[in-house]
Amino acid sequence: MKCTSCKQGNLVPSFIDGLFRAHTCNHCEGNWLLIEDYVSWKEQHPDHPFASNASLEAEDSKTALFCPVSGTIMRKFKLSADTAHRIDYSAAVGGVWLDKGEWELLKKEGLAGSLNSVLTQQWQRSIQQQSSQQTFAELYREKFGEAGYQKAKELRAWLSEQPNKADLRAYLLAEDPYCAEK
Repeated sequence: MKCTSCKQGNLVPSFIDGLFRAHTCNHCEGNWLLIEDYVSWKEQHPDHPFASNASLEAEDSKTALFCPVSGTIMRKFKLSADTAHRIDYSAAVGGVWLDKGEWELLKKEGLAGSLNSVLTQQWQRSIQQQSSQQTFAELYREKFGEAGYQKAKELRAWLSEQPNKADLRAYLLAEDPYCAEK
């Protein structure tokens, strides 16, 4: 098989970290693996500790990649809300493309034992929610300042615990809470 990423190398049979089957490009060192091989290995080794090698830099293919088996466009899946890296997945054959260093990144992020979970809609929705929360937090920090934002968060947390929170909100929002007129 030709490499889906660099298009120069060939995918040769290999093992990722000597653990489960893959095909590695003899030019760019990316890895093609079938998720069924990973899951089968993971079922036999559920408590395997993945040692992280943080010194390697992970590459990330920015363009759409084609599945080396089916030729269909692979979908990109985010790893987490904290990293821009995406891995490529071919639903047609259940294959994953990992650019050079992305397996090490998965280990560093504590995701090597959860690769199959990263490929689920639930995981991806959770990342979207985390990203949205981070975006709003940044906007509020910018708008209120750090001290104001922290104070607002404390007040919000206190208010949510109160049994009469609707009355407290009305009191706080009223121009003159001691007047019966609007």
